[in-house]
Amino acid sequence: MDYRIEMTARAIEDADRTFAWIAERSLAQAESWYRGLLEQIESLTRHPLRCPHAAENEKFPEEIRELLYGKRTNIHRIIFTIREDAVVVLYVHHGARERLEP
Repeated sequence: MDYRIEMTARAIEDADRTFAWIAERSLAQAESWYRGLLEQIESLTRHPLRCPHAAENEKFPEEIRELLYGKRTNIHRIIFTIREDAVVVLYVHHGARERLEP
């Protein structure tokens, strides 16, 4: 089964904010980061259950999982849930930031 991808306004805002921050230093790097992010998100169309539960899973009313994107100190957490035939990306959260609250 292939899942379709939905992104919440919050997830898009998170990604756009990170893109803008990286673009202040290098537009080419920001574009590369964004392309890679979208590729990672697209990979969730197949086997999203391969990803572990997010650390905050117990705090949320529905099951949330995470897919890590990036390297070393630049890890981003793609936080998502699965609703029927859709993977819904809820947040794109930098790994160094505090844990999420519902």
